[in-house]
Amino acid sequence: MTSRTVKLFADAATPEELFRGQWQGRPSKLDAFKPYLDDRWNQGCTNAWTVWEEIVPLGYQGSYQRVRAYFREKRTSPNPITARPPSPRVVAGWILRRPETLPEIDHLRLKAVLVHCPELDALTTHVRSFAHMLIERQGERLPQWLDAVRQDDLPSLHTLAAGIERDRDAVMAGLTLPWNSGVVEGHVNRIKMLKRQMFGRAGFALLRKRVLLAS
Repeated sequence: MTSRTVKLFADAATPEELFRGQWQGRPSKLDAFKPYLDDRWNQGCTNAWTVWEEIVPLGYQGSYQRVRAYFREKRTSPNPITARPPSPRVVAGWILRRPETLPEIDHLRLKAVLVHCPELDALTTHVRSFAHMLIERQGERLPQWLDAVRQDDLPSLHTLAAGIERDRDAVMAGLTLPWNSGVVEGHVNRIKMLKRQMFGRAGFALLRKRVLLAS
């Protein structure tokens, strides 16, 4: 068995959770909008038509019947029905993207995640602040950014801040000056490609000759 299968059996609280039929677990056009539907339900809006009219401008292309069926399941099920939480990779993608390019529905889903996790909310603020420094070349803001990071209980980010602090001048120069080592890295990658083509069977002399001929 694979580790995923073993985990499925270990995590199952009831036999029904082990059912994986042809039509079960299939992605739906409504999946991305279910967190929004859950929020509206918790706010007291249980009218499926009203919520369907709200999510259509947000990009929903499915039918009204799907929304009605989801609300009916919420209304009749003895257990609470909620959307499956997004994976860490999906949330990381939302945080690392430019806020202005994030679709409205993903922005709402990220907002729902951040409301339930203050630490992730603080992390998002620091990540986007650093990205703004990098894009706008505002290296002079780095000391203030480091101070703000230390004030939050984010151990992993503290490790990053400590590494930046050890080489603060170089990092500030990288965030301010227009030059970079992109050309050098490109040549390094080209040399590595030539080296891999020889499958490790040739020495430095042959590699040197190939690099010079390729240039």
